[in-house]
Amino acid sequence: MTTRDQLRRAVGVDRGETARGDGLRGPSVEPTPSLPERLLAARERKGVDLYRAERDTKIRARYLAALERGDYRELPGAVYTKGFLRNYALYLGLDPDDVLLQWRRERGDGREPQAVISVPKPISTPRRGLTFSPSLVVFALLSVAVIAFGVYLAVQLLRFAKPPTIAVSDPAAAVVEVDDTTTSYLLKGTTAPGASVSIATPGHDPYTVSADADGLWSTKVDLRRGRNQFDVSAVDPDTGKKSESSISLLITVPFLEIEAPNLALNQPAEGATYENGAIPVQGTAPNATQVVVSAAYLGPATPAAAGSPAPSASTAPPPPTPAPVTVPVGDDGSYSTPFELTTGKWAITVTASNDQGKATSLTRNVTVAYQGVTVGVEIKGGRAWLKVWIDGKVSDATGAAGRVYSDGKVITFSGEHMIEVRTGNMASTYFTVNGTDLGRLSDKGNPGTWKFAPPDDPVRTDTH
Repeated sequence: MTTRDQLRRAVGVDRGETARGDGLRGPSVEPTPSLPERLLAARERKGVDLYRAERDTKIRARYLAALERGDYRELPGAVYTKGFLRNYALYLGLDPDDVLLQWRRERGDGREPQAVISVPKPISTPRRGLTFSPSLVVFALLSVAVIAFGVYLAVQLLRFAKPPTIAVSDPAAAVVEVDDTTTSYLLKGTTAPGASVSIATPGHDPYTVSADADGLWSTKVDLRRGRNQFDVSAVDPDTGKKSESSISLLITVPFLEIEAPNLALNQPAEGATYENGAIPVQGTAPNATQVVVSAAYLGPATPAAAGSPAPSASTAPPPPTPAPVTVPVGDDGSYSTPFELTTGKWAITVTASNDQGKATSLTRNVTVAYQGVTVGVEIKGGRAWLKVWIDGKVSDATGAAGRVYSDGKVITFSGEHMIEVRTGNMASTYFTVNGTDLGRLSDKGNPGTWKFAPPDDPVRTDTH
């Protein structure tokens, strides 16, 4: 039996193959559970559900479920997936490096070792000594010089053609959570020597730092409570080329449970007067889960003239109080919404609350005194074609041919005396006139034209 046959037979036995001719069967190997099965089994051993795991790891339950199903397409990207796997493995008591290695292997990135057959080298005869002539030495030196110059040119061409790379070494994961008292973090990484590193974050001017001669860079960034997002990129100052992609980092600073929401109300200003349109309500509530905007009617916009009796409740009833509006808080802690009010004096109250039941409120007094006519058109329940005339002239927004608007679109038109709206679908067209919600004026899905000239009631003009 040759050496190659012996090796092939040994490899076959190691793999548990059945030896031919002797009827023996190699040892069976238990199938290794897949990574999703390992994660699911580890969580069940821990005795927690996905929602408890979401609360403990700060990773959304739908992402944890996607990891346990192996549905990586549901995840936001490879960088986030690795961060989620590392943090989830630590939470479940698994080896994060082993989990990441199995993830790469199941995605096809792994490599299995191949059997190497060493073939004996033939016995070679001793070589004869080399003899060098002066011409051979000169030729060799010229060849080395030409090769070195060619390598130099190639390196320069590659440098100017290839954008700089960018990497972050600290934090090691793309998604991390720090202590609730942390106010800053020292980011570290590598890039091309001398490259300029830019770190962008919402609500703050970009941080910039230059890499040293070894390509190392570091800079301290400020942290606020909640989620802090940083996008890291690099630019080569010599070539002006920017790194092909940026690295996104998410550093979360937990909120203290005893803290009430921090609420700021930038608009409206106290005592502001609005002539038409919706009242803009804007501000920040970084540690709130939701913001609710409500309003209370305080009285007419213009007081009665001297010597004139005040309007009675029977002749001038107060307008209906608008329903409170719940406004979502953005990732950067900001909130914004228009708030429709009719003519009069109003107290607008903004209330921010968190999961711990803490709430903070701010109030602004404003006056709404409509001038002319303002019509808000909202498309709901389907698409609709619109053509609008403002004081007898076709609106530039719709044009002479009209325009088709999709479901959910809100458009506002303002004029001095009259606004006329023609819709191709009356059942999907809802109107608000000078802050008063009229809803849809017909439940028919037919075309119709309506004229609005307050204080007169809306009039349908296409039936005359």
